[in-house]
Amino acid sequence: MTDAGRLRLLLVLGMLTAFGPMSIDMYLPALPALARNLGSDAAAVQLTLSSFFIGLSLGQLAYGPLADRIGRRPPLIAGIALFVMASAGCAMAASLGSLIAWRALQAAGACAGMVISRAVVRDRHAPEEAARVLSLLMLVMGLAPILAPLAGGWVLERAGWRAIFWVLVVFGIACLAAVLAWLPETRPALPARGAHDAPRLAWYRLLADRRFLRPALGGALAQAGMFAYISASPFVFIEVYGVPAGAYGWLFGSNALGLIAASQWNRRLLSRGTMEPVLRRAHAVNALCGVMLVAVAASGVGGLPLLMVPLFGYIASLGLTFPNSAAAAMASFPRQAATASSLFGTIQFALAAVAGTLAGRLHDGTALPMAAIVAACGASAVAVRWLFARPRGSVSV
Repeated sequence: MTDAGRLRLLLVLGMLTAFGPMSIDMYLPALPALARNLGSDAAAVQLTLSSFFIGLSLGQLAYGPLADRIGRRPPLIAGIALFVMASAGCAMAASLGSLIAWRALQAAGACAGMVISRAVVRDRHAPEEAARVLSLLMLVMGLAPILAPLAGGWVLERAGWRAIFWVLVVFGIACLAAVLAWLPETRPALPARGAHDAPRLAWYRLLADRRFLRPALGGALAQAGMFAYISASPFVFIEVYGVPAGAYGWLFGSNALGLIAASQWNRRLLSRGTMEPVLRRAHAVNALCGVMLVAVAASGVGGLPLLMVPLFGYIASLGLTFPNSAAAAMASFPRQAATASSLFGTIQFALAAVAGTLAGRLHDGTALPMAAIVAACGASAVAVRWLFARPRGSVSV
């Protein structure tokens, strides 16, 4: 492949990676206004996030086995088309219930890009190099939380919350055009045996293998803490601390700068070492920042400025945990890369749905419920790594 071809492929993968962050982060500034417009409260409106997480979780189970069986492009094209249709449905939703349903369908389309982009990276790269490429794609996941809420706030102030979903329609159409023009088929040749296992058998084999389960579950728990923060932060920042809706994106995006910096630092770390030591230290930082976050939220000392310090540390450390966890989960399964990617994403967003729902249900007008959920996720990730540690003498992935 030429340098221009590699650049086009990287651009397409970046756009596919952005489906989730764009769909989640762009409408966050509109949540309080959406609640008022549809006559709902914070907990009810946060179900539009939870339903999106559920759609991401369940939808990925379908795309992975399909992509391993029939190729990467056909299910990806179908998923993007579904995303475009469902985004239009969100824009025209007449009630909160219909918006929740359309958000689930929107997620079911969006997750095609998320699953298959990771599989394409694994198709073309060995494990350590795959982690470095995924770190590069984390630039998109870092920039989206900065740019998407700013763009969402700007659109909200000028055209209302429905226009945000029309912007996502346009984004989906642009992604579909890029895939059709620039994304080649990358699925490796299928072996004589094992290529056509029933999905349930493939999932069982992955879940029974600690080489998959340890990085997948640990990484998903750490990510769930971020989604609790994403779900609760509009109400914590805007309603508890009085941050203007137009300024929310700047505050939210400041944490994403740490995510970007850490993900690019990860590329340098992996050029000199392996994933395992990086993951171990990053998960320790997750847990420590979670404990600090609870202490600040419970005491009230320092207000929002001090609260932002451990939040920044927690989100930044995900720039190390996510690409390494994803690459490690797929490392030992090159011919089932899409299935491993889909199951990784399913676990991730199932836990995200639980964390996001808890953040809404436990909201009490303070930052403490959000902080407690974030801390619990960080501590649980460390516990999982300890419980599923390999026997001494085994080879690290």
